[in-house]
Amino acid sequence: MADGMGGHACGDVASAFAVEALALIADREQLRPEDVQEAIERANATILDASREPGRSGMGTTLSGVALVDFGGSPHWLVFNIGDSRVYRIAGGTASRLTVDHSEVAELVALGKISEEDAHHHPLRHVITRALGSDPAPVADVWIFPLAPAGDLFVACSDGLTNELDDTRIAAIVEAARGPRDAAAMLVEAAVEAGGHDNVTAVVVSAPPTTDDDLEVATTPKEHVR
Repeated sequence: MADGMGGHACGDVASAFAVEALALIADREQLRPEDVQEAIERANATILDASREPGRSGMGTTLSGVALVDFGGSPHWLVFNIGDSRVYRIAGGTASRLTVDHSEVAELVALGKISEEDAHHHPLRHVITRALGSDPAPVADVWIFPLAPAGDLFVACSDGLTNELDDTRIAAIVEAARGPRDAAAMLVEAAVEAGGHDNVTAVVVSAPPTTDDDLEVATTPKEHVR
């Protein structure tokens, strides 16, 4: 999921470059964490080159997503992000954030200087600290963790969604939906109805329960790799 910036046209171009770079590796039979990292690096280089063209200065994009990769000889989820687009895992009526926003207000919240509620109205709320299209290239945060035996449900979304809906509301909407496509549409509709002050994008991914073969994975719940 990519949320472009630098003006409407330039933002669309930057986000398209990011999505295309990852789409090129999506059909590989077996993905490695390095493949995802390399695709992100290629996307950054492409956007940076395009930003040097007339009228495209300052173009860039956030990026967040989930990939199924081989890690230590077993299938694992790899969650990644750059910027303030998030990935959630939905389970048991709860939306758990799997990513950390790269933004000025997120840093202020982490330092205890402002609250989560204050962050939604802070004058620096739109200032992000990492984005594709930067030089030097931004470092993606990457988390790796085993598949859940009961299956997994993920939401990747732009800040246009999370600025309007809190985590509890996101979980409730997704779990009330008839499926991933319906959930994504309901999330966008709810965010627009709540104010919709920014572009709203949501991608919902549902993975089925794992088989016995899939369960041969490491027992460590999560690893954060920078």
